Order: sequence, then C-alpha cells, then structure tokens
Amino acid sequence: MTVSPASPAPRNAYEEEHVSASACPACIAAPSAEQLAKSGDIKGARIMLSLPTAHCAVCITDVERELMKQPGVKSARVNLTLKRASVDAEGDVEPASLIGALDRIGYEAHELDPGMLSATEADRRGRDLLMRIGVSGFAMMNIMMLSIAVWSGAQDSTRDLFHWISAAIAIPTTVFAAQPFFANALAALRGRRLGMDVPISLAIMLALGISLFETVHSGAHAYFEAATMLTFFLLVGRYLDYRTRAVARSAAEELAALEVPRATVLRDGAEVAVAVGELAPGDLIRVRPGGRIPADGEVLEGHSESDRSLLTGESLPVQVAPGMVMSAGEVNLTGPLTLRVTAAGRDSSLHRMADLVAAAESARTKYTSLAERAARLYAPIVHVLSFVAFCSWAWVTGGDFRLAVNIAAAVLIITCPCALGLAVPAVVTAASGKLFRKGLLIKDGTALERMAEIDTVVFDKTGTLTMGAPHPQNLDDLDPEALSVAMALAEGSSHPLARALHEAAAGQGAQAAQLEDLREVPGYGIEGRWQGETVRLGRANWIGAEEGASTATHLRIGARPPVAITFADSLRPGAEEAVAGLRAQGKQVWLVSGDVEGAVAELAGRLDIGHMRAGVLPQEKAQLVADLTAQGRRVLMVGDGLNDTAALAAAHVSVSPASALDAARTASDIVLLGRDLAPVAEAATIAVQARRRIKENFGISIVYNVIAVPLALVGLATPLMAALAMSASSITVSLNSLRLR
Repeated sequence: MTVSPASPAPRNAYEEEHVSASACPACIAAPSAEQLAKSGDIKGARIMLSLPTAHCAVCITDVERELMKQPGVKSARVNLTLKRASVDAEGDVEPASLIGALDRIGYEAHELDPGMLSATEADRRGRDLLMRIGVSGFAMMNIMMLSIAVWSGAQDSTRDLFHWISAAIAIPTTVFAAQPFFANALAALRGRRLGMDVPISLAIMLALGISLFETVHSGAHAYFEAATMLTFFLLVGRYLDYRTRAVARSAAEELAALEVPRATVLRDGAEVAVAVGELAPGDLIRVRPGGRIPADGEVLEGHSESDRSLLTGESLPVQVAPGMVMSAGEVNLTGPLTLRVTAAGRDSSLHRMADLVAAAESARTKYTSLAERAARLYAPIVHVLSFVAFCSWAWVTGGDFRLAVNIAAAVLIITCPCALGLAVPAVVTAASGKLFRKGLLIKDGTALERMAEIDTVVFDKTGTLTMGAPHPQNLDDLDPEALSVAMALAEGSSHPLARALHEAAAGQGAQAAQLEDLREVPGYGIEGRWQGETVRLGRANWIGAEEGASTATHLRIGARPPVAITFADSLRPGAEEAVAGLRAQGKQVWLVSGDVEGAVAELAGRLDIGHMRAGVLPQEKAQLVADLTAQGRRVLMVGDGLNDTAALAAAHVSVSPASALDAARTASDIVLLGRDLAPVAEAATIAVQARRRIKENFGISIVYNVIAVPLALVGLATPLMAALAMSASSITVSLNSLRLR
C-alpha cells in the first residue's frame, strides 16, 4: 500500500467552513456577548434557548410556566415558529439550571448565543412583510364586506357612499402595504429596466385609478377590493419566498448560535468567566461536564465523551482524550476538560459552515438563469399585451375607454411574472435546507442541479468507504531498530496508514530514529537516510517487495529484505446503505483505490460494487474520471485525500467527508458533516426531486398563462378575477416547492 498523502485526522474534524449568521425576530433586544462583556454583566442578561421539541400551544404554556418558576427569571417568552425561548434574567442565573428545569418536565433545550441571533436586515424584512400582509388583509376583508352590499343591489347614493368608504380604506392601505413593490419598481425604472415589480406596481395603481375614476363619476363598478386583494396575495407569495429562502439559512444560523456566549478561561490558575468574543487562539479554557464547547480547541487535560449530534447528526458519543481536537458546539458529557483554543468567534468551524451556506444560496444555476431571462423578456411583453388590449378594445367599442382600461388592467395583473420568478429559488432553498438537516452541506449552489444529472459514482476506499483509521496488525514482528525507523518515516506522512503506524508505535513506547533527507514521493511513499543507508516506507513495487492480498505498507532498510506491515480497517457507517441506494437508483458504482488488489476486491465484493480499480495513482484516479466523462457519463466522485483532489475537481459533482484533507474539501462541492455515508444516496434522490419540482413550477407558470392571458384579452376577467388568479399561481408555485420539506 502506498504511503501517499491522504486524509489526515480531523485536525479540525469540524473544519467545515460555514457561517454568516442571521437572526430571530424574538431576539431584537438581545445584547450580544461582546456588549455584555463590555458592560461587565455576564450573567444578568437575556438568555436564549433552543427548543427543538416544542410544537404546540401547550408547549408554550408549559415552558413559560416552568421558566417563570426559576429564581432570578423576570420574564420568559416562547416563539413557537422559531422554537426558541427568550428569558430575561437578573442576578446569578445560569442557563444550565434553566435547561435542567425544562429537561425535568420533558423538554429538550440548548443555550443559544444572543449575539449570533441579533436582528438582521433579513429578519426585519420578514417582520415588515408580515406587518404589511396583516394591514392589507384586514383592509381587504372590510372592503369585501362593503362590496358585497354593492353587489347585492345598492344603488345611487348608497352605492357611491360605499365606494367612497372603500376608497378611504383602500388608498392609504395600498400605498403603505405595496411599498416593497413600488420601491423595487422605482429602482428598476431608474436603472432603465423592467423588473417584475414594474407591472405589479402598474397593475395596483391602475386598479386604484380605475376605481377612483368610477367612484368620482358614480360608476356602477369599482375595484378597490381588487387592488387590496392583489397586494395581499402578492405579499403572501413574497413572504413564502422569503421563508423558503430562510429554511437553508435557519439551520446554519442555529448551528452558529450553538457557540455559547460565555466561556471559562484559566488565567494565572484562576477561572474567569468572559464573553466568547474575547477568546483568542492559545487561551486555555475549562469546560465542565454538561457544558458546550465555546470554541475550537485541542484537549490538553481530561478524559470524557462528546455529544456531536447537533453538529453531525451522530447519535453515539465520541471518546475524548488529550490530543484530540474539538469543535465549538459539541457537548462535553462526562468529565471536566481543559482545552487550548485554536479558533474562536468568526474563525470557528461553526461560522465557516454558515459562510458556505450563504455562498451556495447566491450561486446561479442554469435554471435560475433561464427563469431570470424569461422574466426579463416577460416584463416588456406584459406591458405590450396590456397596451394592445387597451387599444383594441377602445377601437372595438368605439371609444369606451372605461372598458378598455379595465381590460388592460386585468391583462396587466393576470400576466405578472411572479410565479416564474419563484419557480427556482423556492425549490433550491427548500432542498438545501433538507440536505443540511441530513448532514450534507452544499458549498456550491449549482451542485444540486449537477447532482440530479449523475449516472456514475466513483468511491475512494480508505477514509471514504472505510473509516480511514486502520490499525497495524504485526508490529510485534518488527525488531526495535526497524520499528523506530518505520516510526520516523511514518511521522513524515499524513497518509492514514502512516498515521496509524506512528500512533501504534508510540503506544508501544518506541522512539523515532533520527533520519536525514526525509521526503515524500506522492503516490509511492516516503524515504530518507538512516546511518548512511536509504530507508523507504510505502508501495510494494516501489521498494521491491511482493504485493500481498491485504492492506499493507512495506518497509525497506538499505539492502535488508523488505518487511510488510499489514493493517485492518473498519467500514464507514452507512457505506452499505449508500452503495445499495445508489445502485437501486440505477447508478453505476466504482471503487477506486491505491490499495492492493486483494483488499480492494474484498471490499468491492462485500459492498456488491461491480466496477473496481486497485493500485491506482492520484493522476490515474483523475484520468478514470476523465475517461468516464468522455464516454458521456456524469460522474459523482466521493473522496477524502490529497490523492483524490484532482479526481474531485474533474468530476461532474463531488463529495468529501468532514474528516477530509483541507485540499479535498476545497475541491468538493458538498461536504458530509457526519461519519454516516448514507445521506449521499439520499442527496441524489433529493436532487432529482428538486429538478422535478423546478420543472413542475415552470409547467404551472406556462399552463397558467396559456389559460389566463387569452381570457383576460377577450374581456372575460375583471381586475378582481385577475388578482385572484395571479396570486393563486404564485402561491401554488411556493407550496409546490415546499413539498420537498
């Protein structure tokens, strides 16, 4: 087996890159951790708790009542939508005591960082839309009641009075509630372009203008209800779009907020409570049992277990010992730990994860481009159709401008391209959020689209289908001198076999030999000079040994006979399910490894993989992917090492585990946050479902326009009917997208 650089141990096993945090409406008044530190008030502050199991009004009552019983709690409010509790406390109130109290009545709770959940522009936009929806909905219902009286036969002055009352309600309501559309339309016109909000704004103003004209001239019909109803349903569609976009962000923000606001720092032997924003690399922090890790760090003292379930979805605790690296957000379960901070605040793994989500959301897919191009073409067509309808009906009716304007307004309203604009982003954000909750982080916004197209999957072996934590089987057969040389050579490589060899030798009390001219030969192994002799550790054919049937690396010291050091490795959780799931979807599955033929064949047979290559070099992996691509196949590459990087970059789409080497994760499109490989097969299924939803949304938009536009052009749709039809199409598209959840 080659000792080439591959997956190093999760130097930051969490080193998953992500997060720009957003916020929750409930937390607008919550001070950040940094602000609390400056004021010196660490404990007497608002405490935010996540309540993942809260689901109904009874939960709200139970949680608030229990929190209010706790000493020092002044107030407690639960936001069921966000599944969070906001607690105003005074005095020495510890979040752990509140969490324990809720746990005793059956509610799971976790402390969140108020600084990470402070109000942002996105949250203000969501609250603003809800407020405008409420205002327009209330006005719409009142105007509809007045309209019913008119439709029931109110005549002359009574009818005019009802129309004037409707105008008094509708005009200020619409001016206020439709501000988002008016502002966007004005910005578009200033930029000399026609966005989707231009026809929307024009339609709303036309409906108001026609209605006011009819009211002034004692006309039989006014359409104030159409203007408010159009505004109301457009705002509902806009809010649904906002919420679906927030789905992917919210999971990332919740993770970011798991970075606790306070940490216990060791200074001159004393424990000092500080805001997490004050932590810096090199600080020593103490984490008691039950506490959450406040920053990325290396364990210096203590043995414990760590709960990573909220980060990776893994339910089993992980053993923790000195030398291990832990991520912000993990929960220390059983013993006190002392860590040296390696990254804190915005440099922590939690924050980097959210940054990746934000980048993925802003990426453009071919469907996004198609929707935007269609919308850009659609906007001028809408205005042309409306103008043609006005001119045609004015000519046909011999100058009946009232009817012509009504029909033109109906055409303008019914053809607003809102559904088309919602078709893609609503689906992409819903799918991204679903994958994130399954433990897959999409780094590239086009990855979902490309994942739906794959027909071939290429797996690396060591560190991907296996855990990449092999254990040497025959070190006792080496003499002390050979063991010390092997240990020194292994120390110079990041390959899983080299790391395992070094750790096992150190565990036996071996001392590394003093080597000179140590260098690694990628794809082959590592060599150096010891007491004037060339020593090598690596691939069998590189050092002149015979390959065996099991995973091994080979040691050669000068002219002595080579020695094989054999290894055993365990299968990665979910590997069997992932391969079986992909095969069930009709995908062709390959196993490609630099390992020996026997070991690769044994694993391929165990997982029922029909195509395999053994003993391949890094460039040969990339060439295989290129050859499959040349055959017209769309390849998903799943790998974790430096020797997989070229293949990951060459594939149609690529996935790396969280424990992968930095270079591999950088080259990949999707990162698997947990150890379980099963979500890879689920990702392929969800990607296909997302593509189907996008096509369905385009179909809904097309069918709607094919039916609705002719009806409006021939005068069979009033502005009110047009408002209902257009709003219904937008809401249908949003709800169809949400089916992915």
